[in-house]
Amino acid sequence: TLVLPMTRTLISLQNMKMVPVPEKAYGTFFEGDCYIILHTKRTSRGSTVDLHYWIGKDSSQDEQGAAALYVTQLDNALRGNPVQHREVQGHESETFQSYFRNGIIYKKGGVASGFKHVETNMYNIKRLLHVKGKKHVSATEVALSWDSFNKGDVFLLDLGKVLIQWNGPNCSIAERSRGLALARSIRDSERGGRAQIGIIDNEKDSPDLMQIMKMVLGERRRELRDAIPDEKADEAAHKSSVRKLFRSTSNLNLQEGSNLKLFTSVFSVLSQDCYILDQGGFKIYVWRGKASSLEEKKAAFTRAVGFIQAKGYPSSTNIEVINDGAESAMFKQLFQRWTEKNETQGLGKVYTTGKIAKVEQVKFDTTQLHARPELAAEQRMVDDASGEIEVWRIEDLQMQPVNPKTYGQFYGGDCYLVLYTYLRSGRPHYVLYMWQGRHASVDEITACALNAIELDKKYGDEAVQVRVTMGKEPTHFLAIFKGKLVIYEGGTSRTQKNTPEPAIRLFQVRGTDEMNTKATEVPPRASSLNSNDVFLLTTSQVCYLWCGKGCSGDEREMAKMVADIVSKGDKHTILEGQEPAEFWEALGGKAPYASEKRFQEQITHYQPRLFECSNQTGRFIMTEVVGFCQEDLDEDDVMLLDTWEEIFLWVGKASNTYERTESIASAKEYLKTHPAGRDLATPIILVKQGYEPLNFTGWFNAWDPYKWSVSCWKSPVVCTRAQWCLKGVTVSEHTLCEVLMNKTVDELPEGVDPTKKEYYLSDADFHDIFGKSKDEFYQMPKWKQQNEKKQCGLF
Repeated sequence: TLVLPMTRTLISLQNMKMVPVPEKAYGTFFEGDCYIILHTKRTSRGSTVDLHYWIGKDSSQDEQGAAALYVTQLDNALRGNPVQHREVQGHESETFQSYFRNGIIYKKGGVASGFKHVETNMYNIKRLLHVKGKKHVSATEVALSWDSFNKGDVFLLDLGKVLIQWNGPNCSIAERSRGLALARSIRDSERGGRAQIGIIDNEKDSPDLMQIMKMVLGERRRELRDAIPDEKADEAAHKSSVRKLFRSTSNLNLQEGSNLKLFTSVFSVLSQDCYILDQGGFKIYVWRGKASSLEEKKAAFTRAVGFIQAKGYPSSTNIEVINDGAESAMFKQLFQRWTEKNETQGLGKVYTTGKIAKVEQVKFDTTQLHARPELAAEQRMVDDASGEIEVWRIEDLQMQPVNPKTYGQFYGGDCYLVLYTYLRSGRPHYVLYMWQGRHASVDEITACALNAIELDKKYGDEAVQVRVTMGKEPTHFLAIFKGKLVIYEGGTSRTQKNTPEPAIRLFQVRGTDEMNTKATEVPPRASSLNSNDVFLLTTSQVCYLWCGKGCSGDEREMAKMVADIVSKGDKHTILEGQEPAEFWEALGGKAPYASEKRFQEQITHYQPRLFECSNQTGRFIMTEVVGFCQEDLDEDDVMLLDTWEEIFLWVGKASNTYERTESIASAKEYLKTHPAGRDLATPIILVKQGYEPLNFTGWFNAWDPYKWSVSCWKSPVVCTRAQWCLKGVTVSEHTLCEVLMNKTVDELPEGVDPTKKEYYLSDADFHDIFGKSKDEFYQMPKWKQQNEKKQCGLF
């Protein structure tokens, strides 16, 4: 979705009144106060409004009540459009945390105690901040003591003119990076950019900074504590799968349903009431029907808090209040089916929930894909399908080339590899499809995957790998075969076939042009027919083109093209209701078949979701990233992007083998356990860092194609008047190593990631410098990697 400008307003409660917070102080919260946050995001489909009230751990009951009251008043002023959230300090929702990308800072005290939000250029400060979190950072003021430290987190010692970032030996690169971003934010917003930042990665290498810390904290007299594990992600993953529905009443005498496979229709007849959806105690939703009373709507938060208390849930449990017709994306995804009017489906198709069977289909212009990457994502197209194709069949567990004359014909008893090559910015890109027949053996499916790995290596590990289950071919797969895609139910395309081909076959043809047409073999009997489509009935003598009453002229034309592929016999076009006797005889006689007008249904306006797959805590967990952008793609991990019609697995260069292996299994489990009852045959697409296709990058706003550009650096040898180019910056008469080694951030060419200098080295230079391969290097603990990079001048 194209994301347009966002607006955000932060308000604090002072003496029970709402007072605007200066924008420079956004992200800083006093523990003794309550706040209200109004967040508006405009998209190409309209706008979404979120209204949060934040409760500090030391705030009074009166302040908390006033905050809830003001939220209700604001909701009324905005005509019930906002999604309302209750946030508790230290337990904020992912949505809330996503607003403050540089992190959240908790300050002791409150405005009522005389504290001020913005005190620029104030240097009489001495505090210790405990920085926690990897994707969304929070910093809590803790006691000025070594006892506050542990080995797994980042700590900031703020001394006014000096900020010292102490990185625990077991914290990750991402945590260190987020900690630095927070330190810079404090320097720029609170100190006018005048404070100095020092970083301690290894205490032995930073004696001067350690001397300052000892002057403030004293000598450390005991061993540092081990890292504190974060159980929150595991707990959330378990609890979020449990969903129960309750009717909200004043006495909280709620009727409890069983674990539900929820449907939109549950609410369509309940608009006179308010309901509570319990997500296993992980989160509580309150849905307010349009026709519910004003008293019920006002009491939404009160009822939810009472529900939490009655259930014995923690007081910090997140609450989200939503209105009938303004449901959030996170709420909708809990339902097995959520459909709305004016749905969009496929290339240029628009369907409504009215009584018509078909509507006019607007032709899709593929030339827009490169100019509009968000369109490429929505239409699931990496390009205009004009690239080159190579196809192999798995035979005797090996790759056997397929005759190009038969490209597009797939048999259910086989597995195939399809390599698609296209040019982007003058260089080749690859998509490797693994098509798995419904009746293929386990050995063949396994061999298909193994051969795909070997083929990928042949092309420099750059290919995007797509698992395609028979019958679930993605849009781009259809397009590359130019309307000639035919799926045979069984059999094989091998030269020596064990069984003869059937004398009579029936194919259902769907599609209006070369970009979206597919013919699928169905059982040759009358009950397989459908009045909305075109069918091809082949016999030993003739091929009938049966045109249902609901099919279009474009569909009939595409069926004629397919007919020449599946049959060499005479072609007879017949209209529904005018069939000759021979037609019914071939199908075994007349029988009832689908003749109702088709209702096209799908999940609409599905908001893509990004998850981090990591074992850096010692356990493999998946953590959702709300409001994601390209910066959230962590090079140390594997990321899962769910766009509903496919699952992308983005593999960071520094991710380990366990994460890569486990993420594939987790993607399948994610589909299996999804509350919406997802199709297990949904394509799973493997994307490598630096080789992202358009249908992946289009889901990200303002994607930077040069962020991880390695290929633009040429071989690291001395060149006279040679130039290396990175994001348009030239580097002349230097070796690549000289450009990178022992350079400060300011001395590096623009676009070079200062935390990943080693990435730009060739394999040979990398081995010469570090004495090991890149794979061996990235298998080491992060702290060892950092030490070696320091020793080699690449930190």
